[in-house]
Amino acid sequence: MDVMGLRKAMTAQLSGPGPGTGTAEDAEPLLPRTVVLVGLMGAGKSAIGRRLATRLHLPFRDADTEIEAAAGCTIAEIFARDGEPVFRSVERRIITRLVKDEPVHILATGGGAFMDPETRAAIRQHGVSVWLRAELDVLVARTARRTHRPILNQGDPRAILGRLMEQRYPVYAEADLTVVSDERPPEVTVELVIDALEAHFGVPLPHRPPRAGRPGKPDPGKTDPSKTDAS
Repeated sequence: MDVMGLRKAMTAQLSGPGPGTGTAEDAEPLLPRTVVLVGLMGAGKSAIGRRLATRLHLPFRDADTEIEAAAGCTIAEIFARDGEPVFRSVERRIITRLVKDEPVHILATGGGAFMDPETRAAIRQHGVSVWLRAELDVLVARTARRTHRPILNQGDPRAILGRLMEQRYPVYAEADLTVVSDERPPEVTVELVIDALEAHFGVPLPHRPPRAGRPGKPDPGKTDPSKTDAS
C-alpha cells in the first residue's frame, strides 16, 4: 500500500469515534482531560494504562492498535513498506484525533510518538501527559523475546534502548507528570499515577483499599506529583 492508499484506509477511522469499551464511556469522567501515557517501549504504558482505565472507570485506547486498525496492517509492516516518516504522519493524525475529539480516556502511545513536536503539542493542548520512567535493566527485561518491535530488531536491544534513552528522555521530561515504573507490581505504579493525577488536577480519585498489614498507598517519594506544566 502506498502513502495515498494508506491515507485512504485511514479515512473512516479518523472521521468516527474509536471502538468503545462498554459503559465506561457513558459515565461521568473523573478527570477533565485524557491521560496520555508516554515513555520507551517496555515502560508499561499498555499494562498500566489498562489497569488505570479500569480504576478510573474510563475507556482505554492504545495508539498503536488504533493505527493498525486504520491502516489495515501491522506497525512493522508500515515501517518496512512505507518507512518511518509515513508511520509518524499516521501516528500524529490518529493521536491528535484521539486527544482532541474522543471523550476523556486513558491513551497509551508508542515510544516515539512524544518525540514528534506536533504530536507533543496536541497532547499538551488537549490532554495531560504522564511519563512512565523506567531504567535500562527494566526495559531490557520487559522487551526480551518480543519480536513485534521494529526498532529492536535492528541490532543489540540493550544498546538500542540505551541510545533511545539518551535521545528521548530529555524530551519525555517535558511531560506534565513523571512516575517511576520499576520492578514492583503494576498495581503499585497505577497507585503512583493516581497520586500524581490527584495532585495535578486537585480532584479525589479512587485508590485500592489497603491490604491487611500494608499501607494503603505506595511511597510518595517514588513520584513527583508537583511536576506539572513542565513544558
